[in-house]
Amino acid sequence: MYNLNKECNDELFDIETPASDSDAIASDFQRYLTQHLGRFIGCMPLYQYEALALTIRDRIMTDWRDTWRRYDEQGVRRAYYLSLEFLIGRSLGNHILNLGLDRETEEAMNRFALDLEGIMSEEVDAGLGNGGLGRLAACFMDSCACLQLPVIGYGIRYQYGMFRQEIENGFQVEEPDHWLRDGNPWELERPEFKNLIRFGGRVETVTDSQGKSRSVWVDTANVLAIPYDVPISGYRNHTITTLRLWSASATSDFNLEEFNAGSYSEAVEAKNDAEHITMVLYPNDVSENGRELRLKQQYFLASASLQDVLRMWENNQGRDYASFKSRNVFHLNDTHPTLAVAELMRLLMDEKGLAWDDAWEITSHCMAYTNHTLLPEALEKWPVALFEYLLPRLLQIIYEINARFLRMVAMKWPGDTQRQRRMSIIEEGEVRQIRMAYLAIVGSFSVNGVAALHSRLLSCGLFRDFYELWPERFNNKTNGVTPRRWVAYANPGMSALITEKIGHDWVQDYGKIAALGAYADDEGFRQRWHAVKQANKQRLADMVMHYCQVEFDTDALFDVQVKRIHEYKRQLLNMLHVIHLYDRIKRGDIEHWTNRCVLIGGKAAPGYRMAKNIIKLVNNVAEVVNNDPQVNGLLKLAFIPNYGVSKMEVICPGTDLSEQISTAGKEASGTCNMKFMMNGAVTIGTYDGANIEIMDAVGEDNFFLFGLRAEEVDREHAQYNPGLLIEQDEDLRRVMHLLRCGHFSTFESAIFEELIDSLQSPGDPWLTLADFRSYIDAQKRVSLAYQDRSCWLKMSIANTACSGHFSTDRTISEYNEGIWKLQARPRDEQSRSRTAIKET
Repeated sequence: MYNLNKECNDELFDIETPASDSDAIASDFQRYLTQHLGRFIGCMPLYQYEALALTIRDRIMTDWRDTWRRYDEQGVRRAYYLSLEFLIGRSLGNHILNLGLDRETEEAMNRFALDLEGIMSEEVDAGLGNGGLGRLAACFMDSCACLQLPVIGYGIRYQYGMFRQEIENGFQVEEPDHWLRDGNPWELERPEFKNLIRFGGRVETVTDSQGKSRSVWVDTANVLAIPYDVPISGYRNHTITTLRLWSASATSDFNLEEFNAGSYSEAVEAKNDAEHITMVLYPNDVSENGRELRLKQQYFLASASLQDVLRMWENNQGRDYASFKSRNVFHLNDTHPTLAVAELMRLLMDEKGLAWDDAWEITSHCMAYTNHTLLPEALEKWPVALFEYLLPRLLQIIYEINARFLRMVAMKWPGDTQRQRRMSIIEEGEVRQIRMAYLAIVGSFSVNGVAALHSRLLSCGLFRDFYELWPERFNNKTNGVTPRRWVAYANPGMSALITEKIGHDWVQDYGKIAALGAYADDEGFRQRWHAVKQANKQRLADMVMHYCQVEFDTDALFDVQVKRIHEYKRQLLNMLHVIHLYDRIKRGDIEHWTNRCVLIGGKAAPGYRMAKNIIKLVNNVAEVVNNDPQVNGLLKLAFIPNYGVSKMEVICPGTDLSEQISTAGKEASGTCNMKFMMNGAVTIGTYDGANIEIMDAVGEDNFFLFGLRAEEVDREHAQYNPGLLIEQDEDLRRVMHLLRCGHFSTFESAIFEELIDSLQSPGDPWLTLADFRSYIDAQKRVSLAYQDRSCWLKMSIANTACSGHFSTDRTISEYNEGIWKLQARPRDEQSRSRTAIKET
C-alpha cells in the first residue's frame, strides 16, 4: 500500500502536462466553464476568469510537483524567505507570460469571441501586502523561480487585505478588502501539514527520564496553522516554486457544551479568536488589542514556518540535526519575522532535546536579516509585559540570549556600561521593551541593507555599535524588481519593440537590455518608441478618467508620484510645486510653458492623521486647479484611489517623469523608482536610497537631481529656519499664502492648519521647505527638456537601456552568492518521469 502523505510512485501518479496549443486550451476552458462551474460562454466574466485560471493551472501542476522533487532531494541546501507581506498582484497574466502561452491563450479566447485582457482584469489583486516591502518579496520569489534556486516563501493568508481606499469629499475612507470573497483558484489547501501554535499559558521546569531539566510551555491557548500553497512560475524554464501561506483556524469549531447550554456566542468565541489572527493584513496597532493581534501574527508566521521546515527535515533526515545549519537558511524580511530566532531555539531545545549551545550554533548560522528602514521610530519594539502575557517561553529565551550577548559586549569593551545599555535587546525605561531589530542582528550571521547609501548609514549610524562588534556580518544588497512583471507583462508594446531590436533573451537575462542604448540616436527608432509611449499614456489617461473623472492630454508631461503616503516621501513638496505652477498661471507667467498632468496615488495608514491630511490637500488642490477656466488644460492634477499592483501596471508604462523626492537619508531604497526607469520614465529625485545608483547607471544628464544630501541634512537641522526661507523666496511666499488664506479650503476653515504648521516648524524632520527652491529649479529644467522631444526620447531610451542593474535577478544572485549559498536545480529531463518523490 502506498503512503500518499509521504511517497508517490510516478508510474501511478505521473500525469503528463496537458497540451498547450489553442485547441486544447479552448477545450479545457469550455469543460471547466460548463462541467466544473456549471456556467455557459455568455456568463459573467468572473466565471470566465475562474475557468481560464483552472485551465492554466493544469499546465503548471506537473512542473510544480517536479520542482518540489528537485528541491527535496538529499543534500540540497534550501532557503526559506519569511515575510509578512507578498504583494503578488494578479496571477493569471503572469503565468500565461511565464509559460509562453500568450498567443495560444488569446487564440483560444477569440474562438468564443471573448477578450483575454477583459477576462484577466476580473482577477482581484491578492490582498497579501500593502507596499514596497511586499512587492519586493513578490519580485524576489519571481527571480528565485527564474534562477531555479531552491527557495520557499512563507507568509500569511490574510482573508482581508489592508483596506480598499475610497475617496469621499477628498478624504480617504477605508473599506474592507475582501479579496477572497470569490475564492482563489491559484491556491491549494494542504491541511495534512497543519501545525499547532501556542499562546499565553505559563512555563514549568520538569526533569526528564535522563535527569535533565527542561522547560515545558503549558496551559496554552492553541491555534492551528493551515497551509495554502500558491505557485510562482519561472520564466519558461519548467520551474514552479512555492509560496506557502498560513491561515489560522481553531482547534475545534465550537464548544458543544456551551452551545447546548444556550451560550451560542460563547460557543464559537474560540473559533473567532483564532481566525482573527489571519483576518486582516497589518491591523491598526494603535489600540492595545491591535498591538496584541499584530504580535500574534508575527509569532504565528514564525512558528508555523519553522515547524514546517523541521517536519520536512525529519522526513528526510530523521531527528539528526548535526548538518541542519549547513543545509538550511532562513531569511527575515525586515523585523516582522524576527521571532523566528527565539522560536527556533525553543523548538530545538524544548521539542527536539538539544542543549542551548547546540541550538544556538544552529540558529545563529541559519538566520539572515534584511533591514528596510532608516527611521528609528519604524524599528519594532514590543512591551515586555505583552510578551510575558502572550509568549512567556519566548521571553525567557530572549532574556537568556540577551544575557549571553551582553557578556560578550562586556568582554569586548570592559566597563563600557553605556554601550551595553545601547546594545541591549531589552530597552530599559518606564515601559521595558524588546528591540526586535537587535534580536535579529544578534541571532543572524548576515545583516544587509537594500541600497548602498542605506547600508552605509546603517553601519555608521543606526547599528554602529553592532557594526563595530561584527563588521563581517554587514553587507549591502541593492533592491531590484522583476523585468518579467514590470516590462514584459506590464508594457507589451515596448517589450515587442525591444525584442525586435535586440532579441528575446533580455526578458530572462535583463543585463542584455544595455544593447538597447545603441538605438537612442536612431531617429526612426525614437519615433516608434514615442508611438509606444503615447499609446501607453492614452491607456493611463483612460484609467485616470475612469477613476478620477479628470481628462489627461497625452501630449502633456505625465508627472507621477505613486507610493505609500508618508511625510518623509514628501508628497507635500510635490503639492507645493503644483500650487506654484497654478500661481504662475494665475499671474500669466506662462512663457515657454510645458503642459503638465500630475498624478498622485497611495494609501495612508488608517491611524496616520498627517498622511490623511495630505491626501485631502491633494484632492482639494485638484478640485481648484481642474475647474479653474484660466488654467484651461495647462495643468491637471488627479489622485488615483486604491493604488495597487494592477494599477501600477498601467501607470508605469505611461509615465514621463518619476517623482522620487524623499528627504535624503530617509528612504532605504525604493523600488517604484526602478519600475519607472525600466519603462523609460526619467527620474527627478534626491540623492537618496537607490536614486543614487540609478543616477550612477544612467548618468547625471539623464536624471534631474535636486536637494540636500544625507550628510547635509543633519547640519541643516541645527540651523533650519523655514520662516527665513519663506521670507527670502517670493515663489515660496506666494505658495504659502495661498495655503494659509484658505484658497484650497473654502468652507473648510483651518482644515490644513496642522500641515501648514508642520511645514513652517523649525523642527520639521523632513526639511520640506529647505529643498523647495532646488526642487522648483529642477522642475524648470524638466519642463525645458520635455519641450525638446528628440532629447527627451533619448533620455527615455537611455533610462531603459541602463536599467539592467535593477533586476531582482541580479539582486537574488547577490543574495545567493553572498548569503544563501544555494545551487540552482534545473529540471533533469532524463530522470524527471520516473523518480519517487516525497510530497512536501
